[in-house]
Amino acid sequence: MTYNILFLDIDGTILKPDHTYSASTKEAISQAKAKGIEVFLATGRPLHEIADLAMELGVDSFIGYNGAYAVYQNETILDEPINTNTVEQFLEIAENNGQEIVLYTNEKNYFTALDSPATSNFIETFQMVKNERFTKAVMDRVLGATIMKLDPSQASLYEIEADIRLSQVNIEGVQHCYDIIRKSVNKGEAIKNVLKRLDIPKEKAIAFGDGMNDKEMLQTVGESFAMANAHPDLFDFAKHRTTSVEESGIFNGLKKLGIVG
Repeated sequence: MTYNILFLDIDGTILKPDHTYSASTKEAISQAKAKGIEVFLATGRPLHEIADLAMELGVDSFIGYNGAYAVYQNETILDEPINTNTVEQFLEIAENNGQEIVLYTNEKNYFTALDSPATSNFIETFQMVKNERFTKAVMDRVLGATIMKLDPSQASLYEIEADIRLSQVNIEGVQHCYDIIRKSVNKGEAIKNVLKRLDIPKEKAIAFGDGMNDKEMLQTVGESFAMANAHPDLFDFAKHRTTSVEESGIFNGLKKLGIVG
C-alpha cells in the first residue's frame, strides 16, 4: 500500500512528558516526507503555541483546537468557532461550580482566572506563552476550550447540547482538565475535510494518538495507531497498538507499515 498523508497528535504522541521528542520521531517524520507523504500535526493545542515545534519537525500543515481550525501549507481550510451562546453557558457553569476555563482563539489563550494554581500548573505543563485573562470581547472567536478543576462526576454539566462531549486530558498532573469536544467539529471531521480537499482516500491516511480527543481521528483513517501510553479506552478505536511515546511509538508504527526503516 502507498500512503499519502499522516496525522500526528502532539502531547503524549510526539512529545514525551518532559516536553521533548525522540530523535527517532523526527527521523520518522523526515522519512515519511521523503516518500511524498503529507504530514499534519493534529492537536487540541492552539496553533500559536506549536510554531517552534512545527519548524523543528519541518511540518507546515495543521489541525488545531481539536479540529476547529485547519491549515494546509499556509492556507486556512477550516475555521469553526464555538457558538457564542454556548461559550456563555460554559462560563456560567464554571462560575457556579468552582471550575476554571481556558478558551482558545487563533491568537491567544484566555483564562478565566489567570493567577490561580490550576492555571499556573496548566500553563507550565503545556509551556504556553500567549496568555491573557478572558474578556467578552473575544467571545465570538473562541475555537476551543478546556475545563480545569473538574471532577469526572461533573463532566455532564457541560454536555449542554447533543453535539458536545468532554474528553479528559491524558497528561500526568492535569487529569482534572477536560477538553470540550464538539461531535460535529473534532479531529476526525477535520481530517474528512482535509482528505476531501486533497483528494486522498481514507485508506491512504495514517494517524497516531493517545487521548480520547483522538477517538474520531483514529476512526477516520485507514491505518490508526494508539500509543502504548494511551488512555485505556482509546485502544478500542485504533487498528494498531504501537509502543509508547518514550519508546519510539511513531517510528515503530510507521516501520510496521514499511514507511520507515
